[in-house]
Amino acid sequence: MSMNIDAILQSLKNKFSLDPNYSKVLVVGLGDTGISVAHYLYKLGFHFGVTDSRDKPPLKDAFFQMMPDTPVFTGGFDESAFQVATHLIVSPGVSLTEIAIVKAIANGSRIVSDIDLLACSVDAPIVAITGSNGKSTVTTMLGEMARFAGRNVGVGGNLGTPALDLLVQDADLYVLELSSFQLERTSVLNAAAATVLNISADHLDRHETIARYAYEKETIFKGTGVMVINIDDPLVNDMRVSDRETLTFSIKTKADFYIDVQDNEEYLMQANIRLMPLAELPLEGRHNAANALAALALGKAVGLDPLAMCGALKVFKGLEHRMQRVAEIKGVTWVNDSKATNIGACVAALEGYQRKVILIAGGDAKGADMNELSPVVKEKAKSIVLIGKDAGLIKQALNDCVPVYEAKSMVQAVKICAGLAESGDSVLLSPACASLDQYKNYQDRGNQFAKAVLGLLK
Repeated sequence: MSMNIDAILQSLKNKFSLDPNYSKVLVVGLGDTGISVAHYLYKLGFHFGVTDSRDKPPLKDAFFQMMPDTPVFTGGFDESAFQVATHLIVSPGVSLTEIAIVKAIANGSRIVSDIDLLACSVDAPIVAITGSNGKSTVTTMLGEMARFAGRNVGVGGNLGTPALDLLVQDADLYVLELSSFQLERTSVLNAAAATVLNISADHLDRHETIARYAYEKETIFKGTGVMVINIDDPLVNDMRVSDRETLTFSIKTKADFYIDVQDNEEYLMQANIRLMPLAELPLEGRHNAANALAALALGKAVGLDPLAMCGALKVFKGLEHRMQRVAEIKGVTWVNDSKATNIGACVAALEGYQRKVILIAGGDAKGADMNELSPVVKEKAKSIVLIGKDAGLIKQALNDCVPVYEAKSMVQAVKICAGLAESGDSVLLSPACASLDQYKNYQDRGNQFAKAVLGLLK
């Protein structure tokens, strides 16, 4: 539940020296997160300004209507605004290496995140979920499990609703998806249960090395809550702390939550207890079994009823743009996995198939080493159709291990695949790259794929 305003103000003062009478707060970034922070500060009576590097942030007009007296600086970061700030609340989309931010920190400004603000404002337990892949699925799964169990749950963070906007729900449990960008600026979360689902190369354009990226992910475990550990991932398994309460999950070996074959059928297991048949999980791919086990472990950590959790899993339909079946046309199944914006997500999707697929991939590789795609493409793909600005980079990395085709547009890519596919084949859009080189976002890319596929019916 949310605390009263006096208790919140005391918590903010104790943990960050944030005081509405003395602090000068600068909110950096006027997107959804920045707007949610502004609402929060306004309600608590803080003096603050807002800055955005864009000339016309999409939410600027709406912001002016809500808070017309708040100073707003756009069209670049004005260092004078940063110089007077005692605290910076920097949205995840803004790098902490921006010169104005670096100088402000050097001059004594403190970094606070919206996740920190939420943690200072609620008594209810928080479950925190991160990882390179699967975090949106696990977050949504766990939210559905909590609802099935009769809990008033707030679900958001990096997924959907900004964290601070969840406060209006006055929930008795908060389930947050957190990105590495959110975690690198968060210091007082202390989640009741937390997990890093997996680590694969992603966002190296911001974090530079996978070691640094893993370090930022690992900060989700700061505190005293239950650690939920994927023992199939060596980088995650190394994050275990000997004196912390830990629950493990695995799709390869026995763990606290795992898969076992009994009476010729696979089951999701907790210790020696059968939770449910794996066949009753309505999602494609082995990686979704791992997601289900992670959600079950997190639910166990915060006391959710096992029957309710399994009931939620049996009706869980998955997320848009994540292994989403678009259509079956002339015996060919078309699958939209546009949310696979990094290599690890594409690898997980491919490994979930028993038969070889026709793969559509490409976009902005974000500095990732595309050589990592080659082994799984060779094993799991009949052919690959490449799109986007780094198509040539991927083609070079694959080194003709499978037939490669290039397309100038999604419509062309789908037509090429339709010509290659035979009845019984699957065509999988799983780009292994970001989308912003050609599309508004991964949702737009997935929608364009679906539109092109359905265009085959005309």
